[in-house]
Parts: sequence; C-alpha cells; structure tokens
Amino acid sequence: MFGAGGTAGSRVTAEAVNRGHRVVAAVRRPEATSYLPAGVHVVTGDATSEQSVRELAPDADAMVLAIGGGEHGLWLAAARNLVTTLRGMPDAPRIIHLGGGSTLLTPRGTRYLDEPDFPEEYRPSALGQAEALDYYRSSADGVRWTYVSPPPLEFHPGERTGHYRTGGDQPVTDDQGRSVLSYEDLAVAIVDEIEQPRHENTRFTAAY
Repeated sequence: MFGAGGTAGSRVTAEAVNRGHRVVAAVRRPEATSYLPAGVHVVTGDATSEQSVRELAPDADAMVLAIGGGEHGLWLAAARNLVTTLRGMPDAPRIIHLGGGSTLLTPRGTRYLDEPDFPEEYRPSALGQAEALDYYRSSADGVRWTYVSPPPLEFHPGERTGHYRTGGDQPVTDDQGRSVLSYEDLAVAIVDEIEQPRHENTRFTAAY
C-alpha cells in the first residue's frame, strides 16, 4: 500500500486489516507511522521508485496506490513506474489506483474538472489524476490495473455501512441526483474489488 497514512489510504488499510489481510505500508518516513492499525507491516518505500516496487511485488497480490499531495505530475509518475516495473514480471500483482472523482463525466459527457466553476485550487491534482487515468488506458498493456474514482463532490469521512453501488465513467446517483459516499465505504468497495475482481483493466466508481 502506497499512501497508507492518507485520509483514504488509512481507511483502505484498516478495512483490509479488519478482514484478515496482510498489509504492507510503504512510506517515506517509517518512524512516523504510529497512526497505522496494529498488524500493519511498515517498510520504507516510494511509489515512484522502481526499487521499491520490485522489492514489494513478489509478496503482493495487489499494489494499492492511494497517494496524495505533491505536484500534479506525481500520479502519472507513480502510475508509469508501477506499470513499467511490473510489466513482464511473473505473477505480478494487480494495480489498484485510487484516482480522482473529477475525472468522471457530467451528463453532457465532459469531465467535471473541465467545468467552468471547478475550483482552481484543485485543478493541478485533478489534471494529474486525469493524466494517470489516460496513461493506464493507453499504455498499461501487459499488467492488470483498476482505477477507482470516488464521487466528484460529496465524498467525506463518515460511517461504514458496507453498502454501495458501482458504475463506470459517470457518477452513480440516487433518486435526488446526488452522488454521495463515505471514505469508509469507498474502502469497502476497494477491498471487495481486490478480493473479487470485477473491474480489471478499467475504471469504476462507487456511491450509495
């Protein structure tokens, strides 16, 4: 798991541990990981490092990428590193990339990040996640990957209900047209996908 200490990554880590999975958290500063659940194995690692991926891959069924922050090129660099390093590797783990909801499509078929009222402060990270998605779709032959998008707007820490619905490139909406999901239930969806793959080599989204 890259990004195990983040808002989303920590929920995925906890969900996986609670289900009995062995989780390895690859972090840049192992000394600052007291917040991780008991039982998580912490190692020094970086998603943009070929060496880190090569060291972790042999014992992994899936490599979860839930990194945040940094410049907008971070997500593409990490995606490219995982794909090129894992390609051709025997029994290579699957890539699970936690991406942006702003890459989902509006009813008009345009990306949310391209809307005129999209907040400028979020545009660099949104563009970075869009570049990563484009890379998987165009250049990730020879590996197994899944790109996961949360709802584009109403996505917050909250309650774990264990319930959600999935969709493709457009948000999953309720009867009021809202697309809502908690971080906790996105973690449920991600671990479910790891345990029972349904969206290999494609993107999916989830909401109530």
